Amino acid sequence: MEPFLLSPAIKDYIWGGTRLREEFGRESSLERLAESWELSCHPDGESTISSGEYSGMSLPRFLSEHPEALGRACTSPEDFPVLVKLIDARNDLSVQVHPDDSYARTHENDNGKTEMWYVIDADPGAELVYGFRESMTKEEFRSAVEDGTLMEHVNRVPVKSGDVFFITPGTLHAIGKGILIAEIQQSSNVTYRVYDYGRTGADGKPRELHVEKALEVTDTGTRALYVPDPPESSGGVTVQRLASCSYFTVTKYDSESEMTIIDESAEESFSHILVLEGEGSLSCGGTVIPLEKGSSVFVPAGTGPLDITGRVSLIHTTV
Repeated sequence: MEPFLLSPAIKDYIWGGTRLREEFGRESSLERLAESWELSCHPDGESTISSGEYSGMSLPRFLSEHPEALGRACTSPEDFPVLVKLIDARNDLSVQVHPDDSYARTHENDNGKTEMWYVIDADPGAELVYGFRESMTKEEFRSAVEDGTLMEHVNRVPVKSGDVFFITPGTLHAIGKGILIAEIQQSSNVTYRVYDYGRTGADGKPRELHVEKALEVTDTGTRALYVPDPPESSGGVTVQRLASCSYFTVTKYDSESEMTIIDESAEESFSHILVLEGEGSLSCGGTVIPLEKGSSVFVPAGTGPLDITGRVSLIHTTV
């Protein structure tokens, strides 16, 4: 079985911008392109195959007909573990929190959400919210939400291109305006908003907050910032492990001319490639796939070494 390109599901949340269209070639009739779900079997937004024999078929349908492409780490599209996104925050996202698996499956019939952010680009002065400046009790957290002083207590972190953040369930967080992010997360669409700058939705009413559920799942202690492994360079190729957990492993590759990705878990799991910069090609068996900024490639389990030529920067995700 050979790799193939994917087309994403597009989301037009009110804080989105235009960079996914202008820089990554994402096509949509929507005015705002807030998120593109590059690798997704989630029912709220499914990826579609856009090259090869199965072009035009949804990824979940393909995997239901060819479960061997998942590998032993995943048994069916319904259990698909990851969701890979591009996020263009033209404006601030809401301050929010995600539950863990136990809470989400009990209350939402969905997975919890562990996620990782790789900052592709950030405007000067851009920042995000990551936890609290100092520990609070649940009662103090509720009071800050109710009296509108929550933003006085959150930890604001300046960001720049290349920064990595690992967000565990229960961590209060928010992507700030002017930040372009690649997000790798559990396959979940459960978000509890606690602060949204008084914005209104398409119906003209304030967007819904989820204060009670957020109070139940938020860790109100302080958290240290995540530090990824340092990059290693050899022969014109730089490799950096961005994150590894029980849900996903994410590695960034930067190549000046050519490289081969040998995935030791290929027999166990499918993988995914998202090209952040550059152009070139991916060769595997008899298949050659042209690569450019924004290329999203699904690699079935059991697929051999991936030979990549060209000057490219990409993220490789496995489970």
